Amino acid sequence: MTQYSIPQATSPLTVWLDYLSHIHTSAIDLGLERVQTVAEKAQLTRPSATVITVAGTNGKGSTCALMESILLQAGYSVGVYSSPHLIRYNERVRINGHELPDSKHTEAFAYIETQRGNTTLSLFEFGTLAALRLFQTEQVEVILLEVGLGGRLDATNVVEHDVSVITSLAIDHVDWLGDDINVIGFEKAGIFRSGKPAICGQPSPPATVAAHADDISATFYQVGIQYHYETLSSSSWRWRSGSFELSDLPIPTLPLANAATALMALGCSGLDISDIDVSEGLRKANLAGRMQVLQTQPTILLDVAHNPHSAHYLVSQLEQRYPQQKVHMVLGMLHDKDIKSTIEALTPVVKAWYPASLSGPRAASSQELVRYLPPTQSEYLCPVDAFEAALTKAQSNDVIVVAGSFHTVGEVLEHWQGKGE
Repeated sequence: MTQYSIPQATSPLTVWLDYLSHIHTSAIDLGLERVQTVAEKAQLTRPSATVITVAGTNGKGSTCALMESILLQAGYSVGVYSSPHLIRYNERVRINGHELPDSKHTEAFAYIETQRGNTTLSLFEFGTLAALRLFQTEQVEVILLEVGLGGRLDATNVVEHDVSVITSLAIDHVDWLGDDINVIGFEKAGIFRSGKPAICGQPSPPATVAAHADDISATFYQVGIQYHYETLSSSSWRWRSGSFELSDLPIPTLPLANAATALMALGCSGLDISDIDVSEGLRKANLAGRMQVLQTQPTILLDVAHNPHSAHYLVSQLEQRYPQQKVHMVLGMLHDKDIKSTIEALTPVVKAWYPASLSGPRAASSQELVRYLPPTQSEYLCPVDAFEAALTKAQSNDVIVVAGSFHTVGEVLEHWQGKGE
C-alpha cells in the first residue's frame, strides 16, 4: 500500500480527506473493536451532553433536523453529526445550526490521528470520532448522532447515548445488511440501550425490533401503540402519547412521520422543551435535498429519495403538491440500490425521464437505468447534463425533480448555486 505522509492540523481539509480515504483497506468496514479502542483512549464514548442516536433506512437526517430545530428554539446548544454530505464534507457536522470552518475539522482530525496509534480507521470511523471531538471541545448540551449504516456495528454505536431511535425499516444496503427484514430490524435495534428509551417510527416493524428491546430491558415506544399522530387539516396535525397531547401543530416541510418520531424522542430525553418551542421548531425545520424547492415556473425540486421506500413517499408528495402538473425526472442512482423497484415506484407520476450516469465505484450508468425505462430513452453522461436538458424542455407549469442519490442531488445543487454566482 502506498505510504501517505501524515497531514498537520493546519493542512488543507482536502489533503486530510485524501489521506483518510487511503489509510484503511476498505471504505466500509462494519465492526466496533477498532473504533471503540480509539474512542475510549480519546475519552469520547461518554459525552457529558445528552445524546440521541438515530438509525433507520430513511428519514434519519430529517428526524435529526426536526429535533435540532426544536432544541435550538428551546435554547439548547446542539451538535448534529450526519452523512453523507451533498456538496462539502463540512455539512456532516453542524453546531447550533451552522457548519464549521475547515480549520476546526483539520484540528479534530489531527487530534484523532494522535490518538489512534497503529489502529486503522475507515474514513467514516475517523470522521465520526472527529465529530465527537468537535462536540467535546465546543461543549454542546445535546448531541444528535445519525447512524451511517445499520446500527449494531456502526461507528456511532460506540457512544453511550440516552435515547435510541429507529425512523423506518426497509430493505436497503443489501450487500452489507442482507435482504432479510428481520435481520435488518435486529441490526438497527443494536443501538438500543438497557433501561433507556428506544423509539420505533416504523409501523408494524419486524418482531426482532421489539424482541431485542425486551431482551435488554429497553423502554420501547412504538408508533401506533405508545404514541400516535394524525393530520387535522392541510396545515395542522395532532400528536399524543398516553394522556399527553399536542394539537394544532404546524405541518413541517419534512415528513410528518419523522416529526412524530422526533417528538417522542425529545419527550423521552428529559430536556426542558415548551409547546411553543415545538411549534416554532417544526415551522422552521428544513434540510437541503429533502423536498427542497429551488425555484418555481418551472418548479425545481430536489429530493434524495434513493430506494423504493423513499420513492413512494416522494410520489405521494408530488401527487399532493403538484396534481395535474407534468413531472420531469432527473435520475441518477448507485448500482447497489434497488433500481428496478425504485423506478417502478416513481413511474406513476413521471411523464419524462432524464437518466444520468454517476461517477465512482458504486455508480450506476444511465444504461443500467434505461433498462427499466420506456424505449427510445435519451441518456446523459452526468446529472448536470440531464438537468440542463430537463430545463430546456420543461414548460413554466411543469415540475423538474432531481432524485435517486445524494450524489445526483449534490451535483445539481452545486451546479445551480454556481449559476447564481
